[in-house]
Amino acid sequence: MAASAVHELRKLGGGFKVERYTVPGIKDLAAGSRILFDRGCDLVIAVGMVGQQTVDKDCALAADFGLQLVQAQVGRHVIGVMVHEEEAPDDEKLAWLFDRRTREHAVNAYDLLFRPEAIRARAGTGQREGYADAGPLRVKVP
Repeated sequence: MAASAVHELRKLGGGFKVERYTVPGIKDLAAGSRILFDRGCDLVIAVGMVGQQTVDKDCALAADFGLQLVQAQVGRHVIGVMVHEEEAPDDEKLAWLFDRRTREHAVNAYDLLFRPEAIRARAGTGQREGYADAGPLRVKVP
């Protein structure tokens, strides 16, 4: 997943340095993110896979809360990229989803740092990282 993010970022342009920090599991993503911020990073893309068991989902939720806390503490973005094993019917589709979701989040990260107007332009359009976008909300006005 990290390789996909780095590849996509480099396709988008320059002006940044990639620093990687690998953790043993998703519950460690918050600490890894904080370490990267303490080393001077401006933004972190935290990637991980979530298994199918209930305990895995609980761990993913705990990991996400940790990432939210780090963001609030340092006032910088952590782009959390988690793929749940049950999101795909087989390993081939799961690998595709890992790659696509990570790349789409890498674009978000790049845009937050270098093209904030692109983030504004996509706001409210129902973007989804991975599978098809939901599209904008369509409301009929009486």
